[in-house]
This record gives sequence, structure tokens and C-alpha cells, in this order.
Amino acid sequence: MLDYKLLAALAAVVDQAGFERGARQLGLTQSAVSQRIKLLEARLGQPVLMRSPRLAPTPLGQRLLNHVQQVRLLEHDLLDEVPALGSGDEPRLRLAINADSLATWWPEAVGRFSDRHRVLFELVVEDQEVALKRMRDGEVAGCLCDSARPVQGARSHALGSMRYRALASPAFIARYFPHGVTPSALKRAPALVFGPDDRLQHRFLAMYGVEPPFPYHLCPSSQGFVGLALAGLGWGMVPERQAARELDAGRLEEIDPSGHLADGRLVDLSPHQAVDVPLYWHHWRQGGQVLDALTDHLLALSDSWLVPPDATPGG
Repeated sequence: MLDYKLLAALAAVVDQAGFERGARQLGLTQSAVSQRIKLLEARLGQPVLMRSPRLAPTPLGQRLLNHVQQVRLLEHDLLDEVPALGSGDEPRLRLAINADSLATWWPEAVGRFSDRHRVLFELVVEDQEVALKRMRDGEVAGCLCDSARPVQGARSHALGSMRYRALASPAFIARYFPHGVTPSALKRAPALVFGPDDRLQHRFLAMYGVEPPFPYHLCPSSQGFVGLALAGLGWGMVPERQAARELDAGRLEEIDPSGHLADGRLVDLSPHQAVDVPLYWHHWRQGGQVLDALTDHLLALSDSWLVPPDATPGG
């Protein structure tokens, strides 16, 4: 049986990033908290905290923290009926969100929700292709990913798709595509890649018969990604929503594989040039009312931020 006093000590140490601050949060001495962590590790037969190079939970420790979070969410639902269960502090949701969603629609989506429900978010930035692993490992209460299949104990819902366009600066296009955008030119032109799990540029090139290797810059930042494109370092797949201002101002232009440049408008563009990435919202089945309310909120308003599933182009 799990001892929740020991788990509370673990949660406090991690939340406060230290034994001393964790002890103050619990109203205990640092020695008492340290003893509780050692007792928890002795009972489990393995460590729950890494002490160096920095204090952080082990994989087992993170799963226990996720369990604590789930229990707290369920307890929060009972506070009105059983006030003695807690202090009424805001619940915290640990979620895995892809960087492009975080840079575009997610803040607007959850801002009003957070005000209404007084919820705190702990966001883990993870690519949409691998975020589900966080759910599978029990590290997060919910995630955005590109897979419809839920893990055990969770549900999934289709929200829509993020539409990406192949964009570059006018100067970059003039330098690398003076005679049009051809497979041979695409093979030479440096691309922008977010990280090792980012396959969007690969998918776009494959549509025109271009296979790796190809030159590319690595840039694990959504804002930096657009910045590098604006500076003329490379071309990349940029969320249509994120690039609207740059397209309207002519600072970025769409690559047209037929040899012509798009005029920068977000309408009447050839749909096969887009790559749509479906997004599914995954969450615990037993995550409490706050998590259920967030799910309802996302489903009700997702059409405001994402391309509806029935509007996906051939890409």
C-alpha cells in the first residue's frame, strides 16, 4: 500500500525544487522530509529522486508524482462536500504539448479556462509524434499527439489539424530557386528542422521525390524557427496560423513546386502544398472534473484554432 505522507514529501521536494523549501511547504523539518523520501525508496526498493547533477524525479518517481496529481484532482472534486480533505488550493495539470501548439493556439485556448476553473498548468514541451509516450509512461495527465489510439486508462478525441506550409524568405527563394522550385533545387536548399522527431520537412520533400540526405539547420524553438526563416537561413514547414502576419507582409513566401511563388495569402492556395498534422487530445479516464471540463472546452472550441478533420487536404 502506498503511504501518501511519503508521496506528499516527494511531491513537495520536486514542486519546490529542494528539500528545504519542500519541508517549509509541509511545515516539517528538512530532516523529516529527507527521512520520508528515504523510507519511500526503501519500501519501493529503488530511488525516486536523482540528487545530481540536479534534483529531479526518476522515471518511477515521476510516475508516483503523476499518481499524486491524479489523486489530488479527484480530491479537489470533493472539496465542496468534504472541506477537510484539503485547503482548496488550485489543482495542477501536467500536460505534454507540442511546441507549435504552444506558440499558436494553446495559450488562447486555455487562458479563459484557467481563469474560470482556477487551474495551474505544468507543461512539458514534446513533439506531437512522441507526446503519447509521456502518457504511456504515466508522466502526464493529458497530451496532444498525432495518434488516435489511446493508452490504457485514457481516452482520445480528434480536435482537428494544424496546417503547415513550406515557407522561406524572398531572398532565400531568389538565391536557391532562381529557375523555380525543382527536386534538384530542393535537394540543395538548406531546410529548417525543429528536432530529431520532426519529420514534416521529410514528408514535404517526399511528395516531390526528394529523399534524405538533405542539408538542414536544427532549431528546437518555434519562435526561433520562424526567425531563421525570416533571416534567410533556410526553408521550413511553418504553421499557417503562426505565419499569417509574415505572409501578409511579404516577409515569408510559400514555396510553389510548380515553379511559381505564392502571393502570400492564406486563401486559394493549392491544397496539396500543405501538410496537415492531425491533433488528438488524450486524457485520463479518471482524471476528475477539472480534466473533464478542459476536454469539453477543447472539443467545443477547437474549430476556432484548428483545421476541422473534414477539411484536411490531400497532403
